Amino acid sequence: MFKPWTAFVLAAAVALPAVAQTRDQAKAFVKQAVDFAKKNPKEKFLEEVSGAKGQFHFNKGQNSDLYIFVYDLEGKVMAHGVRRELVGVNRWASKDPDGKPWIQDWTKMVKEKGNGWIEYKELNPAQNNKVMRKASFVELFNGMVIGAGIYE
Repeated sequence: MFKPWTAFVLAAAVALPAVAQTRDQAKAFVKQAVDFAKKNPKEKFLEEVSGAKGQFHFNKGQNSDLYIFVYDLEGKVMAHGVRRELVGVNRWASKDPDGKPWIQDWTKMVKEKGNGWIEYKELNPAQNNKVMRKASFVELFNGMVIGAGIYE
């Protein structure tokens, strides 16, 4: 038997935004990107990240807020899954709104440990570039800091 409130519940469920990604999903995405980088030439990997049709590029509405970013060990953006205009830009001196030098911090961490988590504030492309707290998993491979983050 159809109840009038059923249509409302179904409509509300369809209208809900994609569920935010978890730390486990972000880490797994980085591991997937590193695996791809190991099996392909560097240029192909970087295009998979920055290219609009690449598997590591942000695709709004695809039930995922994840994208990969790639930096060298001096803070230069090698590839970015959302902001292609950053490719080639050195962001070593960048700080979040609280003054945290997050690129320097993650570079130090991956040099010491190989990979790990870092927290800072950054623009969220899925939320109209609103500044939000972000936790990123980053891993060092072949001179590249490969990462993905979740907004919390």
